[in-house]
Amino acid sequence: MRIPSRVIGGVVIATLLSQLTACGTLFFPDRRGQIEGKIDPVVAALDAIGILFYVIPGLIAFGIDFATGAIYLPGGTTAQVAPEKLNEAISADGKVDNSKLQAILESELGQRLPLNDPRLIQHKGSVEQLAMYGLKPAA
Repeated sequence: MRIPSRVIGGVVIATLLSQLTACGTLFFPDRRGQIEGKIDPVVAALDAIGILFYVIPGLIAFGIDFATGAIYLPGGTTAQVAPEKLNEAISADGKVDNSKLQAILESELGQRLPLNDPRLIQHKGSVEQLAMYGLKPAA
């Protein structure tokens, strides 16, 4: 009688611990405190798997993730750099020096952006094209 109760207890503990790890609150503690946003499909899928296998712990995981805001994707952040600073990266002939631009962005934003990445799409245009869209060059 003693071995089956230990096996059952072990299975219950393993079940609860495995469901607890699927909780977005543990995976993304930096997201706590958000009140709205787009739902992260990874966290929602993990919580849904919890409901599929263990109904009560899965519902608890969903509840905790919604209550703490960990189920939501982090909000988009924006950054701005003064045009005067960006002018330092433009040469006299109007070409942009990527290394200078990267140094400016790194010092202003605190992030290193891969401006020499071959996947980076760069568009070249003219003043006439800007005027066609109702824009005027300001940099």
